Amino acid sequence: MQAFLIGLQFLTRICVVKQTIWTEEGFGKSVRYFPLVGAVLGCIYALVAWLATDLLPQLGVILPHHLLNVLFVAMPVIMTGGIHCDGFMDTVDGIFSGRDRERMLEIMKDSCTGAFGVVAFVLLMLFQYGAVSDVPVEALPAALFVMPIISRMMMVFTITIYPYARKEGMGKAFSEYTNKRTLGVVFLYGLALVIPWGINALVAVLVSLLFTTCFCNFVTKKIGGVTGDVYGAVCTLCELLVMIAFTCKIPF
Repeated sequence: MQAFLIGLQFLTRICVVKQTIWTEEGFGKSVRYFPLVGAVLGCIYALVAWLATDLLPQLGVILPHHLLNVLFVAMPVIMTGGIHCDGFMDTVDGIFSGRDRERMLEIMKDSCTGAFGVVAFVLLMLFQYGAVSDVPVEALPAALFVMPIISRMMMVFTITIYPYARKEGMGKAFSEYTNKRTLGVVFLYGLALVIPWGINALVAVLVSLLFTTCFCNFVTKKIGGVTGDVYGAVCTLCELLVMIAFTCKIPF
């Protein structure tokens, strides 16, 4: 329970209990609960979507379509405090800087966000808005529920499979206390949460897994591994891929 709460309160803005002791071991063991943290977020997102697109219209309250889409795009940023978005921007700034490995790592560690990161984040939000807008209204609750689960499954995949690029860092605690057995357990219960939501959810898992493998291979060639920022980038990009998967009409 303590490890789950560490993961929940580190990765989200949800505060359940006051935690004053944060150990490296606690951080490391929390990885196995990342998809459960995603499920908590998914329940919140899906509930908001159901209220806004189903319950309220039945009561005669029709909310503006575009403002609702903005809300659905903003919810993950608000509920996580933008922690994964920050990692995404830092990753873009570093990996696409055209510098050597050490300089890339320095740029990624810098708290200031560069032009590459800002432009990439704006484009990411635009693509996310477009994807949310194209998901059928009746499928929105399901899409928003599985989105944070699948994206955090991919985070665990990245943490387990790819070496940590730095000698030290917060993300290193995650990788040191995670193994392939943890990954197997995570995918087992993660798929149990996702598969009941249909073929689009399964396609979202497969596409996210393929993308994560290609993306992390690319990053590893650049800097010799992955970092905590890359974990965040994987999360945000897979969230977009999940929404895109739910825009598709699959003929079976």
